[in-house]
Amino acid sequence: MEDQPLRIAVVGHTNAGKTSLLRTLARRADFGEVSDRPGTTRHVERIELAVRDRAAVHFFDTPGLEDAVSLREHIDRTADAATPPERIRQFLRGPEAHGVFEQEAKVLRALLDVDAAFLVIDAREPVLPKYRDEIELLRSCARPVLPVLNFVRDPASREAAWKELLAAYGMHAVVRFDAAAPFVGAERDLYQDLITLLRDRRPQLEAVVESLAREAAERRDAAASRIAELLVDVAALRRQVAAADFEDEARRAPQVAQLQQTVFDKAQRCASDLLTLYRFRDGDAAEAPLPLLEGRWSMDFFSPEAMKDAGLRLGKGAAVGAAVGVVADLAAGGLSLGAGAALGGVIGGAISQGLGPLGRKLFNTLRDVHELSVDDGVLFVLADWQRALVRALERRGHAATSRIQVEPPRGAGHTQALSAAVRATAPARSHPEWARPPGRQRMDDTPQRRQVVAEAARHIARSIGTDP
Repeated sequence: MEDQPLRIAVVGHTNAGKTSLLRTLARRADFGEVSDRPGTTRHVERIELAVRDRAAVHFFDTPGLEDAVSLREHIDRTADAATPPERIRQFLRGPEAHGVFEQEAKVLRALLDVDAAFLVIDAREPVLPKYRDEIELLRSCARPVLPVLNFVRDPASREAAWKELLAAYGMHAVVRFDAAAPFVGAERDLYQDLITLLRDRRPQLEAVVESLAREAAERRDAAASRIAELLVDVAALRRQVAAADFEDEARRAPQVAQLQQTVFDKAQRCASDLLTLYRFRDGDAAEAPLPLLEGRWSMDFFSPEAMKDAGLRLGKGAAVGAAVGVVADLAAGGLSLGAGAALGGVIGGAISQGLGPLGRKLFNTLRDVHELSVDDGVLFVLADWQRALVRALERRGHAATSRIQVEPPRGAGHTQALSAAVRATAPARSHPEWARPPGRQRMDDTPQRRQVVAEAARHIARSIGTDP
């Protein structure tokens, strides 16, 4: 018994959010069909939740109960069996189960064949008499039923009224949920409450809870590593520009723009990888769209406002510097290698931090060549935005149809951690070969580069776990 997957039916009224709940629990944005149209799910569909690569739970998404009132009257009028489950089975053997009550019959047939059920309730709905009939029908199947109040965050939620109704039927264990934006720990609470109903399956359910926690930690670590890869990749970027081209604004501007576009593309690729990691997609099916992130494709990582804010938070003052700096001009050990060429209003005339080996810069200076690189302020903005995206994804259900709004918080704890992550990338300034070539998904790595990425990832992971 214990080595067999749990079988759980997800039941409820039409459009209560049953498929939405399953998308979130299984992290499958492509499961089933989500729509505002009534009766979207017409057949019982199964989805699997695996633990340690083995099926732990089989969920069954059922059609909505559409006419529980008439069905109860029919059963009361025609069934003469002794117990409620026998009366349900008697109805299922009759012609009406394949006719006028076909949808309800699918639900009841599934419920008789599972270990337990989640009764999904749209907490925004008024508590009407028909819902009492639905509860009576479900209880007649003699299976443990755990109510799940969905969409409880909505201002129109009638949570208190629903809890009062459920308590009248002895259902005191109620899970608060929101399939579009799950509460932190809501999944754990769901399975913990199920343990109280299925005590003989405690080991399996505890394994599910443990697996969920482990997977969440692994996803967060992987996200931190991906963001650290982005920072090291961008910190190592170099673009050589002949001095004559650099001094001419018309010829310099395209070089600066190309470097900025390269950074922009790398940032968007990282965002796409984070979406994939959390099992979201850039675009989803028409019935449940997950559009491109709000502002994602117009994010200006080089804006003066972003640089000023990054400078203040990095502790460098308001004039942190520009998004692109002149690497060739350097003063080191009392030897001035240049006067610090000004980039004008476009890039702020700043010189990048962490300028790498003196020999290469002296060689470039003698060749009358400048190198452009990316300022620490941009690294901070990149890390801050990606970190905010991860936190948004961790709080987003796979049934959500609205755009993700990413607003980086301003907590001191995460600012310190991100600043430490930016500082950890300093060795990349000396290794332009650490920058990933365009179009390359992977590259030959070195122990030193891996160490830098790991150190930056450690700080980023700390920032992701820091509130707010």
